[in-house]
Amino acid sequence: MRILVTAASRHGATAGIAAALADRLAAIGHDVDVRPPEQVQHLVEVEAVVLGSAVYAGMWLKAAREAVDRLAPELRQRPTWLFSSGPLGDPPVVTEEADVSGYVAATGAVEHRTFPGALDLCRLMYSERLMVRSLHAPEGDFRDLRAVEAWADHIHSQLESRPRPSSRPRQRAGGVAAA
Repeated sequence: MRILVTAASRHGATAGIAAALADRLAAIGHDVDVRPPEQVQHLVEVEAVVLGSAVYAGMWLKAAREAVDRLAPELRQRPTWLFSSGPLGDPPVVTEEADVSGYVAATGAVEHRTFPGALDLCRLMYSERLMVRSLHAPEGDFRDLRAVEAWADHIHSQLESRPRPSSRPRQRAGGVAAA
């Protein structure tokens, strides 16, 4: 099955989650395409989609929000899963859960998952470092790649349990095949 994995990532941690999902889905046997949301204009050759975003101040990044707006009609026509990344700490502390209910509704998503993120102060702009320090956010990589791979396995099992469209032409009344 051809699966698109796309995620908006500001500093690379969410892109790393998308890459881990894609690697696991490919290892299982799927044909996986990984691209940033800005590069996805249509889903013509895609059979399933995993779309994610980093969460800042309780919101998905603009590129992911725009992808939902642009692709929603096509996403509703195929199995779609959504994910967010962002809580930090061990265990992760969710300070502000992203409200993704609108994205779930717009895309007809099968489900949404939230994964812990990573914070590397060296990768942040000055204004971001000030905000992070004022919030006392813990620095470190809190991503749980085993949980990400387990979710990829879960997605695979959900895809396997879905009925596949028949490749045989339908028969019209009178025995003539319909295209």
